[in-house]
Amino acid sequence: MKIHFIAIGGSAMHNLAIALHQKGYTITGSDDEIFNPAKGRLEKYGLLPDSIGWNPDKITPDLDAVILGMHARLDNPELIRANELGIRVYSYPEFLYEQSKDKLRIVVGGSHGKTTITAMILHVLQYHHVDCDYMVGAQLAGFEVMVKLSHEAKIMVMEGDEYLTSPIDRRSKFHLYKPNVGIISGIAWDHINVFPTFPEYVDTFRTFAKMIDKAFIYCNDDENVRMLGEEIQGVKKEPYTVHPYVIRDGVTYLQTAGGEVPMQIFGKHNMANLNAARLACREVGVTDEQFYEAIRTFKGASKRLELVKRNDRGVVYKDFAHSPSKLKATIGAVREQYPDRRLVACMELHTFSSLSQAFLAQYQHVMDAADVPVIFFDPKAVEHKKLPPITKEMVYEAFGRTDLEVFTDTEALHTFLLAHREAGTAYLLMSSGNFGGLSFEELADELL
Repeated sequence: MKIHFIAIGGSAMHNLAIALHQKGYTITGSDDEIFNPAKGRLEKYGLLPDSIGWNPDKITPDLDAVILGMHARLDNPELIRANELGIRVYSYPEFLYEQSKDKLRIVVGGSHGKTTITAMILHVLQYHHVDCDYMVGAQLAGFEVMVKLSHEAKIMVMEGDEYLTSPIDRRSKFHLYKPNVGIISGIAWDHINVFPTFPEYVDTFRTFAKMIDKAFIYCNDDENVRMLGEEIQGVKKEPYTVHPYVIRDGVTYLQTAGGEVPMQIFGKHNMANLNAARLACREVGVTDEQFYEAIRTFKGASKRLELVKRNDRGVVYKDFAHSPSKLKATIGAVREQYPDRRLVACMELHTFSSLSQAFLAQYQHVMDAADVPVIFFDPKAVEHKKLPPITKEMVYEAFGRTDLEVFTDTEALHTFLLAHREAGTAYLLMSSGNFGGLSFEELADELL
């Protein structure tokens, strides 16, 4: 097949382009901006466009399909030309379904934990040499790309995002995957630009759950998810909770029928994620004993409580946490793992929801477990998202901590963190960005 990508530089898009190139397809693409790591990876495979920008001449009648990226607009000249020529235009999730419609599809949904659960399933299947295709939202150790598509694999494991499919398709992405085995890890309001009320947000998960035709695996500790579990009929239902565990000398051990299993990850939320992955692996023939053998070697997904540096002076972790539920779970995990350490928790308000005045109140008391709570936001990011300005005073009120430190300048944040270095400290850096240009690795070296 010959396929053209409109907006090939996106994180998901460039990985799909590489996956199809590896499958033997002829791939071309365009974008108005391409940054690393996408730029370097596309160049490595000979897929980097010759020039930046949109070029309708790239849309030729011999194309079998065009795949449209999320940040392309309706007036994109390449999209217009494709429509004029009658070429089939797919969104990213539509094309993934086309590639997997004859496979057993395991789709992992939820407001939090879906990347980690997907990564756990893939780690276990790879460990036991179970062939599968996949799509996951983070770079994983031992996996060259974030998407794999093959002719041979009978299983497809997909991280299921509830966000919009494309500029021309307002459905949630995970609705297009038509799950055989579906997982919902939790429902905590997010993406208020798409789901302005919490009931609307719950409804998109309800639609997803009703599509499942084999097994519904869901977190029984989440009230909203449990209600969906009670609603859904006609499929096998597998509710789960936190896997039993104990912490000794800074190491988390799973408590299993076969004895204790030492883990390289930690946190109550990860012990719940692990149980979801275990039940999903059962659906493809992996026994619990095989699961525990494999999961003990799992080190986590990128930027999900990822260890940056550790020495005698302390420890530094980075995490993707940005929504209130993720923030609270991540801080709680580090607090539980290191109860005797001073905990400095630094979080960037970076997403549309987190920078919205209407959403800020959702952060009330989520950083209470931190000894030194720090918030950073860039007023330019608020302006770029065309949102009303937020102030430091709004942030103080929203988080409910009188000792909260709030910064809008990267250098001032950097200076503050270095001034508060202290032996025996656990540092937690949480952002879907980089605090206006900080290097996590360089900062960790300075802190420790």
